[in-house]
Amino acid sequence: MYDLSKVVVTSSPHIKAADDTRSMMLDVLIALVPALCVAVYTFGPRALMLTVVSMIACAVFETIYNKIVKHPNTIGDLSCLVTGALIAFNVPVAASWWMVVFGALFAIIVVKMLFGGIGKNFMNPALGARAFMMASWAGMMTTWTAPHSDLPLFGTVTVTDAISTATPLSAMKNGALPDATILEMFLGQHGGVIGETSAAALIIGGLYLLWRKVITINIPAAYILTVAVITFLFPMGDVSRIDWMLSQVLSGGLMLGAIFMATDYVTSPVTPKGQIIFGIGCGLLTVFIRYFGGLPEGVSYSILIMNTLVWAIDKITHPRKFGYALDKKKEAQ
Repeated sequence: MYDLSKVVVTSSPHIKAADDTRSMMLDVLIALVPALCVAVYTFGPRALMLTVVSMIACAVFETIYNKIVKHPNTIGDLSCLVTGALIAFNVPVAASWWMVVFGALFAIIVVKMLFGGIGKNFMNPALGARAFMMASWAGMMTTWTAPHSDLPLFGTVTVTDAISTATPLSAMKNGALPDATILEMFLGQHGGVIGETSAAALIIGGLYLLWRKVITINIPAAYILTVAVITFLFPMGDVSRIDWMLSQVLSGGLMLGAIFMATDYVTSPVTPKGQIIFGIGCGLLTVFIRYFGGLPEGVSYSILIMNTLVWAIDKITHPRKFGYALDKKKEAQ
């Protein structure tokens, strides 16, 4: 006979899994390590310093906010550290340390915590911080440093400290192929923000996340393939279609955005069909901004725009309940 007094009755769903927010965020941090290693090799220890400062700032601001509102401290889920790393990955290595601190303040307090914390923000905090920093310090956010320049660990970078260089996207904005070769763009030996230069390192991180089942292939594949198809069919200038397409895919923040930011659980659709629509939308907007916008890069703003449409995508792609007949009056509305 079974002792029914020991049976605990609870409401559904009765699903148990070893994964939690902390383990997934830890996997994301591990996946970012290859790109960080390449950044340190390419730009020097200043890249590591900015990343560490940004991560610490995010943890401090989240702790302070929780203290003020008398909530349990949530830094243990590691999401603030992921945000901090991605903020640093979205700034040039010539940026000052205090700038990433202000970016961390905006990301954690304004974008994340004021909306209720993790799971409730409507846009990616790191991309929100990038947009804030671009609007506030446009000059510093577009000062690119040549690889292997001798930069000071702290302090302001001057003209004598580094050789100013253009990013591959800057050249392609005028319809010309960049000076960097396809191999250099794949490996990350060119100018750009800290975390975007090495497509190879970002792909390695993405494969790790796929293996760990932290992300699915839907959004990155739809995003990257959309950019690849459009840029192959409609190149700017009299250039090789293949070279143009590969340069567009391997340069800029496409890999970083498609793998690490567009796949954010909170700000992306939940259904597979919705994720594909989301990725295609990001790809279309990215190419549109790159071709017709005032800035050479469009990844950040394309993802932010699509973040605001996630509710609509989820609404039109959610599966119909089995055996449920929708009221025609409600369907018409």
